[in-house]
Amino acid sequence: MDHYLISFPSASMVLTDEEFPDVVRDSHAVIEEAKAAGVYVFGGGIDESVDPVLVHADGATSPATTHLDGGFCVLRLGSREEAESWAARIAQGCRTPQELRAFQYDPAS
Repeated sequence: MDHYLISFPSASMVLTDEEFPDVVRDSHAVIEEAKAAGVYVFGGGIDESVDPVLVHADGATSPATTHLDGGFCVLRLGSREEAESWAARIAQGCRTPQELRAFQYDPAS
C-alpha cells in the first residue's frame, strides 16, 4: 500500500454561489466513501488567511518560497490505477481537476 496526495489549487475551483452547496455535499460524500473503504488517511484545506513561513534549523523564519493552497487529501491505496480512480471521483465531486502525487516510501519515517 502506498500513500497518495490528491489536491487542487484554490484558483482552479471556480463556482457560482448556487453551485457551492452541491459541491460541498458531493465532495464530502466522496470523502465519506473513502473513509468507509478504509483508504482515507487525512485531508483538509489550506488556511490561506495564515501566511506560510520557511522555518530554518536555528528556528528563524522567512517568507515561504513556494505557494500551496486549496484542498487536499491523503489516501492509502494499493496501486496508481486505484489512486487515479479516487482522484477522478474527487474531481467529479469538487468540480475541478485534481493533482495526483505519490509519496516516496521511507521505512524510517
